Amino acid sequence: MYKIQLKNNKLFDCSPEETIFNAAKNSGINLDHSCLSARCRSCIVKVLHGKTKNIEDELVLTKEEKNDNFVLSCNAKPISDLKLDIEDLNGITFYDKKIVPAKVDFIKVETKDVIRISLRLPPNSDFKFNSGQYVNLNKGNLTRSYSIANKYSSKNQLEFFIKKYQNGLMSKYWFEDIKPNDLLRIEGPVGTFFLRKSNFKNIIFLATGTGVAPIKAMLEDIEEYSKEQTEKSFWLFVGARFKEDLFWTPKIDKLNIKYIPVLSRQNNNWDGEKGYVQDVLLKQQIDLENAQVYACGSSEMINSAKELLFKNNLTENNFFSDAFVQTN
Repeated sequence: MYKIQLKNNKLFDCSPEETIFNAAKNSGINLDHSCLSARCRSCIVKVLHGKTKNIEDELVLTKEEKNDNFVLSCNAKPISDLKLDIEDLNGITFYDKKIVPAKVDFIKVETKDVIRISLRLPPNSDFKFNSGQYVNLNKGNLTRSYSIANKYSSKNQLEFFIKKYQNGLMSKYWFEDIKPNDLLRIEGPVGTFFLRKSNFKNIIFLATGTGVAPIKAMLEDIEEYSKEQTEKSFWLFVGARFKEDLFWTPKIDKLNIKYIPVLSRQNNNWDGEKGYVQDVLLKQQIDLENAQVYACGSSEMINSAKELLFKNNLTENNFFSDAFVQTN
Protein backbone atom coordinates (compact mmCIF):
# COMPACT_ATOMS: atom_id res chain seq x y z
CA MET A 1 0.00 0.00 0.00
CA TYR A 2 1.34 3.41 -0.98
CA LYS A 3 0.68 6.87 0.46
CA ILE A 4 -0.53 9.59 -1.92
CA GLN A 5 -0.33 13.23 -0.87
CA LEU A 6 -2.17 16.11 -2.51
CA LYS A 7 -1.08 19.73 -2.80
CA ASN A 8 -3.28 20.68 0.17
CA ASN A 9 -1.60 17.89 2.21
CA LYS A 10 -4.57 15.52 2.16
CA LEU A 11 -3.45 11.89 2.24
CA PHE A 12 -4.97 8.62 1.07
CA ASP A 13 -3.80 5.04 0.57
CA CYS A 14 -3.51 3.39 -2.83
CA SER A 15 -2.64 -0.21 -3.62
CA PRO A 16 -0.37 -1.07 -6.58
CA GLU A 17 -3.41 -2.53 -8.38
CA GLU A 18 -5.59 0.56 -7.98
CA THR A 19 -5.67 3.77 -10.00
CA ILE A 20 -5.02 7.08 -8.31
CA PHE A 21 -8.56 8.22 -9.07
CA ASN A 22 -10.28 5.13 -7.69
CA ALA A 23 -8.18 5.12 -4.54
CA ALA A 24 -9.04 8.76 -3.90
CA LYS A 25 -12.73 8.11 -4.50
CA ASN A 26 -12.71 5.12 -2.16
CA SER A 27 -11.21 7.40 0.50
CA GLY A 28 -13.98 9.95 0.05
CA ILE A 29 -11.75 12.35 -1.89
CA ASN A 30 -13.08 13.75 -5.19
CA LEU A 31 -10.63 14.61 -7.98
CA ASP A 32 -11.28 16.25 -11.34
CA HIS A 33 -12.47 13.74 -13.93
CA SER A 34 -14.75 13.11 -16.88
CA CYS A 35 -14.63 10.03 -19.13
CA LEU A 36 -12.54 7.83 -16.78
CA SER A 37 -11.33 5.84 -19.80
CA ALA A 38 -8.08 7.67 -20.65
CA ARG A 39 -9.69 9.37 -23.66
CA CYS A 40 -9.97 12.92 -22.37
CA ARG A 41 -7.69 15.12 -20.28
CA SER A 42 -9.94 16.09 -17.40
CA CYS A 43 -8.05 14.02 -14.83
CA ILE A 44 -4.54 15.14 -15.83
CA VAL A 45 -2.22 15.58 -12.84
CA LYS A 46 1.46 16.29 -12.34
CA VAL A 47 3.46 13.86 -10.21
CA LEU A 48 5.88 15.92 -8.11
CA HIS A 49 7.52 12.99 -6.36
CA GLY A 50 7.29 9.25 -6.93
CA LYS A 51 6.64 6.95 -9.86
CA THR A 52 3.59 5.45 -11.57
CA LYS A 53 2.73 2.93 -14.26
CA ASN A 54 -0.09 3.22 -16.79
CA ILE A 55 -2.87 0.75 -17.53
CA GLU A 56 -3.04 1.93 -21.14
CA ASP A 57 -0.84 4.12 -23.32
CA GLU A 58 -1.73 7.73 -22.63
CA LEU A 59 -2.50 8.82 -26.17
CA VAL A 60 -4.00 12.19 -25.18
CA LEU A 61 -0.84 13.45 -23.47
CA THR A 62 1.98 15.07 -25.39
CA LYS A 63 5.56 13.87 -25.25
CA GLU A 64 6.47 17.02 -23.34
CA GLU A 65 3.74 16.42 -20.76
CA LYS A 66 4.89 12.86 -20.21
CA ASN A 67 8.47 14.06 -19.80
CA ASP A 68 7.22 16.58 -17.22
CA ASN A 69 5.62 13.72 -15.20
CA PHE A 70 2.00 14.40 -16.10
CA VAL A 71 -0.33 11.38 -15.93
CA LEU A 72 -4.06 10.67 -16.04
CA SER A 73 -5.31 9.78 -12.58
CA CYS A 74 -7.86 7.34 -14.04
CA ASN A 75 -5.09 5.47 -15.84
CA ALA A 76 -2.07 5.63 -13.52
CA LYS A 77 -1.19 3.24 -10.71
CA PRO A 78 1.48 3.98 -8.11
CA ILE A 79 4.71 2.02 -7.81
CA SER A 80 5.90 4.20 -4.90
CA ASP A 81 4.55 6.83 -2.55
CA LEU A 82 3.38 9.88 -4.53
CA LYS A 83 3.05 13.62 -4.13
CA LEU A 84 0.64 15.20 -6.63
CA ASP A 85 0.31 18.80 -7.75
CA ILE A 86 -3.49 18.94 -7.36
CA GLU A 87 -6.08 19.60 -4.71
CA ASP A 88 -9.34 17.77 -4.19
CA LEU A 89 -12.80 19.19 -4.89
CA ASN A 90 -13.57 19.92 -1.28
CA GLY A 91 -16.83 21.73 -0.53
CA ILE A 92 -18.62 20.70 -3.72
CA THR A 93 -21.72 18.53 -3.46
CA PHE A 94 -21.51 15.40 -5.59
CA TYR A 95 -24.78 13.63 -6.38
CA ASP A 96 -24.92 9.86 -6.58
CA LYS A 97 -24.87 8.37 -10.03
CA LYS A 98 -28.13 6.60 -10.83
CA ILE A 99 -29.96 5.06 -13.77
CA VAL A 100 -33.44 6.40 -14.52
CA PRO A 101 -35.87 6.03 -17.44
CA ALA A 102 -36.75 9.04 -19.58
CA LYS A 103 -39.13 9.75 -22.46
CA VAL A 104 -38.62 12.07 -25.40
CA ASP A 105 -40.65 15.21 -24.76
CA PHE A 106 -39.82 17.24 -27.86
CA ILE A 107 -37.35 17.48 -30.73
CA LYS A 108 -36.37 20.81 -32.26
CA VAL A 109 -34.16 21.27 -35.31
CA GLU A 110 -31.56 23.97 -34.60
CA THR A 111 -29.35 23.63 -37.70
CA LYS A 112 -28.89 21.00 -40.38
CA ASP A 113 -26.45 19.23 -38.06
CA VAL A 114 -27.78 20.03 -34.57
CA ILE A 115 -31.06 19.22 -32.83
CA ARG A 116 -32.33 20.08 -29.37
CA ILE A 117 -33.84 17.20 -27.39
CA SER A 118 -35.88 17.46 -24.22
CA LEU A 119 -36.35 14.37 -22.07
CA ARG A 120 -38.85 14.10 -19.24
CA LEU A 121 -38.07 12.00 -16.20
CA PRO A 122 -40.49 10.26 -13.82
CA PRO A 123 -41.86 12.62 -11.11
CA ASN A 124 -40.16 10.63 -8.34
CA SER A 125 -36.78 10.29 -10.07
CA ASP A 126 -35.08 12.96 -7.91
CA PHE A 127 -32.29 13.25 -10.49
CA LYS A 128 -29.94 16.00 -9.26
CA PHE A 129 -26.77 17.30 -10.86
CA ASN A 130 -24.38 20.23 -10.95
CA SER A 131 -24.80 22.50 -13.96
CA GLY A 132 -22.12 21.57 -16.47
CA GLN A 133 -22.12 17.82 -15.82
CA TYR A 134 -23.06 15.22 -18.42
CA VAL A 135 -24.94 11.92 -18.57
CA ASN A 136 -24.80 8.73 -20.57
CA LEU A 137 -27.90 8.21 -22.71
CA ASN A 138 -28.81 4.66 -23.61
CA LYS A 139 -31.08 3.57 -26.47
CA GLY A 140 -31.13 -0.18 -27.02
CA ASN A 141 -27.51 -1.34 -27.23
CA LEU A 142 -26.15 2.14 -27.90
CA THR A 143 -24.76 4.43 -25.22
CA ARG A 144 -23.33 7.91 -25.76
CA SER A 145 -22.37 10.81 -23.48
CA TYR A 146 -24.05 14.22 -23.70
CA SER A 147 -23.75 17.38 -21.61
CA ILE A 148 -26.95 18.59 -19.97
CA ALA A 149 -27.97 21.93 -21.51
CA ASN A 150 -30.14 23.24 -18.67
CA LYS A 151 -29.76 23.88 -14.97
CA TYR A 152 -31.36 21.60 -12.41
CA SER A 153 -35.04 22.25 -11.68
CA SER A 154 -37.89 20.39 -10.04
CA LYS A 155 -39.61 19.95 -13.42
CA ASN A 156 -37.63 16.75 -14.06
CA GLN A 157 -36.68 17.70 -17.61
CA LEU A 158 -33.27 17.55 -19.24
CA GLU A 159 -32.27 19.26 -22.46
CA PHE A 160 -29.46 18.31 -24.82
CA PHE A 161 -27.89 19.66 -28.00
CA ILE A 162 -27.15 16.71 -30.27
CA LYS A 163 -24.69 16.97 -33.15
CA LYS A 164 -24.96 14.81 -36.26
CA TYR A 165 -21.93 12.70 -37.11
CA GLN A 166 -21.56 11.09 -40.50
CA ASN A 167 -22.08 7.33 -40.24
CA GLY A 168 -22.67 7.68 -36.50
CA LEU A 169 -24.80 4.86 -35.12
CA MET A 170 -26.44 7.04 -32.48
CA SER A 171 -26.79 9.87 -35.01
CA LYS A 172 -29.01 7.62 -37.11
CA TYR A 173 -31.39 7.28 -34.18
CA TRP A 174 -31.35 10.99 -33.30
CA PHE A 175 -31.78 12.29 -36.84
CA GLU A 176 -33.82 9.55 -38.54
CA ASP A 177 -35.66 7.31 -36.10
CA ILE A 178 -36.51 9.35 -33.01
CA LYS A 179 -40.18 9.84 -32.06
CA PRO A 180 -41.93 11.65 -29.20
CA ASN A 181 -42.38 9.41 -26.14
CA ASP A 182 -39.50 7.12 -27.12
CA LEU A 183 -38.08 5.50 -23.99
CA LEU A 184 -34.39 5.91 -23.11
CA ARG A 185 -32.27 5.36 -20.02
CA ILE A 186 -30.16 8.02 -18.37
CA GLU A 187 -27.06 7.25 -16.30
CA GLY A 188 -25.42 10.03 -14.35
CA PRO A 189 -24.51 12.63 -13.42
CA VAL A 190 -20.88 12.38 -14.51
CA GLY A 191 -17.87 14.67 -14.60
CA THR A 192 -16.42 17.65 -12.76
CA PHE A 193 -17.00 20.40 -15.32
CA PHE A 194 -18.99 22.87 -13.26
CA LEU A 195 -18.59 26.29 -11.70
CA ARG A 196 -16.14 26.75 -8.86
CA LYS A 197 -16.61 29.39 -6.19
CA SER A 198 -14.07 32.17 -6.49
CA ASN A 199 -13.37 35.84 -5.95
CA PHE A 200 -12.01 36.33 -9.46
CA LYS A 201 -13.45 39.28 -11.32
CA ASN A 202 -13.47 37.79 -14.82
CA ILE A 203 -15.32 34.56 -15.59
CA ILE A 204 -14.64 33.47 -19.17
CA PHE A 205 -16.44 30.80 -21.18
CA LEU A 206 -15.13 29.30 -24.42
CA ALA A 207 -17.28 26.98 -26.52
CA THR A 208 -17.28 25.42 -29.96
CA GLY A 209 -20.25 23.58 -31.50
CA THR A 210 -22.47 21.79 -29.02
CA GLY A 211 -19.93 22.65 -26.34
CA VAL A 212 -22.32 25.50 -25.53
CA ALA A 213 -24.58 22.97 -23.75
CA PRO A 214 -22.91 22.83 -20.31
CA ILE A 215 -22.06 26.54 -20.50
CA LYS A 216 -25.73 27.36 -21.13
CA ALA A 217 -26.57 25.40 -17.98
CA MET A 218 -23.90 27.25 -15.97
CA LEU A 219 -25.13 30.65 -17.15
CA GLU A 220 -28.69 29.75 -16.14
CA ASP A 221 -27.36 29.01 -12.66
CA ILE A 222 -25.44 32.28 -12.58
CA GLU A 223 -28.50 34.22 -13.74
CA GLU A 224 -30.58 32.73 -10.93
CA TYR A 225 -28.09 34.07 -8.40
CA SER A 226 -27.27 37.24 -10.33
CA LYS A 227 -27.52 39.48 -7.25
CA GLU A 228 -24.46 37.71 -5.87
CA GLN A 229 -22.51 38.27 -9.10
CA THR A 230 -22.73 42.05 -9.46
CA GLU A 231 -18.96 42.58 -9.11
CA LYS A 232 -18.02 40.02 -11.76
CA SER A 233 -17.62 40.37 -15.50
CA PHE A 234 -18.70 37.46 -17.66
CA TRP A 235 -17.35 36.75 -21.14
CA LEU A 236 -18.71 34.19 -23.58
CA PHE A 237 -16.84 33.32 -26.78
CA VAL A 238 -18.68 30.87 -29.05
CA GLY A 239 -16.90 29.46 -32.09
CA ALA A 240 -18.51 28.10 -35.26
CA ARG A 241 -17.57 27.73 -38.91
CA PHE A 242 -20.38 29.74 -40.49
CA LYS A 243 -23.11 32.10 -39.30
CA GLU A 244 -25.72 29.38 -39.89
CA ASP A 245 -23.94 27.18 -37.33
CA LEU A 246 -24.67 29.58 -34.45
CA PHE A 247 -27.81 28.11 -32.87
CA TRP A 248 -27.88 29.52 -29.35
CA THR A 249 -27.57 33.05 -27.95
CA PRO A 250 -27.42 33.66 -24.20
CA LYS A 251 -29.94 35.75 -22.32
CA ILE A 252 -28.04 38.77 -21.08
CA ASP A 253 -30.79 40.74 -19.37
CA LYS A 254 -29.64 40.20 -15.79
CA LEU A 255 -25.92 39.54 -16.17
CA ASN A 256 -22.97 41.72 -16.98
CA ILE A 257 -22.02 39.39 -19.83
CA LYS A 258 -20.32 40.12 -23.12
CA TYR A 259 -21.22 37.62 -25.84
CA ILE A 260 -18.76 37.36 -28.74
CA PRO A 261 -19.50 34.86 -31.54
CA VAL A 262 -16.47 33.91 -33.63
CA LEU A 263 -16.59 32.40 -37.12
CA SER A 264 -13.63 30.49 -38.56
CA ARG A 265 -14.72 30.13 -42.21
CA GLN A 266 -17.24 32.89 -42.92
CA ASN A 267 -16.00 35.28 -45.61
CA ASN A 268 -18.99 37.43 -46.51
CA ASN A 269 -21.96 38.95 -44.67
CA TRP A 270 -20.24 38.91 -41.32
CA ASP A 271 -18.95 41.96 -39.48
CA GLY A 272 -18.12 40.11 -36.28
CA GLU A 273 -14.97 38.39 -35.07
CA LYS A 274 -13.24 35.83 -37.28
CA GLY A 275 -10.73 33.11 -36.46
CA TYR A 276 -10.55 31.08 -33.27
CA VAL A 277 -12.15 31.79 -29.90
CA GLN A 278 -8.90 31.69 -27.92
CA ASP A 279 -7.23 34.23 -30.22
CA VAL A 280 -10.23 36.55 -30.09
CA LEU A 281 -10.23 36.26 -26.30
CA LEU A 282 -6.69 37.67 -26.17
CA LYS A 283 -7.73 40.63 -28.31
CA GLN A 284 -10.09 41.76 -25.52
CA GLN A 285 -7.12 42.35 -23.18
CA ILE A 286 -8.90 40.78 -20.22
CA ASP A 287 -6.93 40.60 -16.98
CA LEU A 288 -6.20 36.87 -17.03
CA GLU A 289 -4.41 36.97 -13.68
CA ASN A 290 -7.82 37.74 -12.20
CA ALA A 291 -9.83 35.20 -14.24
CA GLN A 292 -11.26 31.73 -14.42
CA VAL A 293 -11.76 30.04 -17.78
CA TYR A 294 -14.30 27.31 -18.61
CA ALA A 295 -13.82 25.70 -22.03
CA CYS A 296 -15.95 23.06 -23.73
CA GLY A 297 -15.82 21.69 -27.25
CA SER A 298 -13.20 20.13 -29.46
CA SER A 299 -9.99 18.86 -27.90
CA GLU A 300 -8.04 20.93 -30.43
CA MET A 301 -9.62 24.16 -29.20
CA ILE A 302 -9.13 23.25 -25.56
CA ASN A 303 -5.47 22.27 -25.95
CA SER A 304 -4.70 25.38 -27.98
CA ALA A 305 -6.57 27.67 -25.58
CA LYS A 306 -4.87 26.19 -22.55
CA GLU A 307 -1.38 26.64 -24.00
CA LEU A 308 -2.08 30.16 -25.23
CA LEU A 309 -3.75 31.43 -22.07
CA PHE A 310 -1.12 29.99 -19.75
CA LYS A 311 1.48 31.95 -21.72
CA ASN A 312 -0.59 35.07 -21.10
CA ASN A 313 -0.79 35.00 -17.29
CA LEU A 314 -3.73 32.66 -16.67
CA THR A 315 -3.00 30.52 -13.62
CA GLU A 316 -2.96 26.81 -14.47
CA ASN A 317 -5.47 25.80 -11.81
CA ASN A 318 -7.99 28.35 -13.14
CA PHE A 319 -8.58 26.60 -16.46
CA PHE A 320 -11.42 24.08 -16.43
CA SER A 321 -12.41 22.09 -19.50
CA ASP A 322 -14.49 19.30 -20.95
CA ALA A 323 -13.34 17.97 -24.30
CA PHE A 324 -15.90 16.25 -26.54
CA VAL A 325 -14.66 12.90 -27.80
CA GLN A 326 -16.38 11.66 -30.96
CA THR A 327 -17.78 8.13 -30.99
CA ASN A 328 -19.59 6.54 -33.95
